[in-house]
Amino acid sequence: MNIITGNPGTGKHTIAKLISEKLNLEIIDINKVAIEHGLTKKNNGVLDVDVNKLKKIIDKETSENSILVGHLAPYVISPKNVKVSVVLRKSPYKLQSIYKKRKYTIKKSLENLGSEILGITYYDTVREFGKKKTFQIDTSDISVSATAKKVESIFKRGMIKDDKIDWLQLVLKKGDMQKFFPY
Repeated sequence: MNIITGNPGTGKHTIAKLISEKLNLEIIDINKVAIEHGLTKKNNGVLDVDVNKLKKIIDKETSENSILVGHLAPYVISPKNVKVSVVLRKSPYKLQSIYKKRKYTIKKSLENLGSEILGITYYDTVREFGKKKTFQIDTSDISVSATAKKVESIFKRGMIKDDKIDWLQLVLKKGDMQKFFPY
């Protein structure tokens, strides 16, 4: 099982579609599975997911010839089923405009931006699947095709030079902590 994860707006589904076509892999969209099985509940404009029930379903529905896609990946798949995981990352400054276009609430935007700045999805993915199985790619300034080539290389060989990403230092350097963490 190959995984593509990351915060909303980093390009997960776009890249998964390209890779699945090229490598003939089935896409398993975590969000769609959760919705199809009635495991979501609206809570203040946000969909909450029962990850424990979802994990049982995902483990049954996945195969070696599939890509699991979604920001909940580190929480819903058993590590033993993971071949390699890719965390797509994007500058919080670029994500801001994406969230604005998607009409995210201020609260939802700040939660996702904070998560990206602190590297929570990457950290949780490494914690669940291990550093040797986890790679991160900065999608901020590279094309979709270049990102897809990197992901394909990881899926085929399980290795590339891992991008070093530290948004916290960037935000601190620009003096924008209050902007992203106002509370």
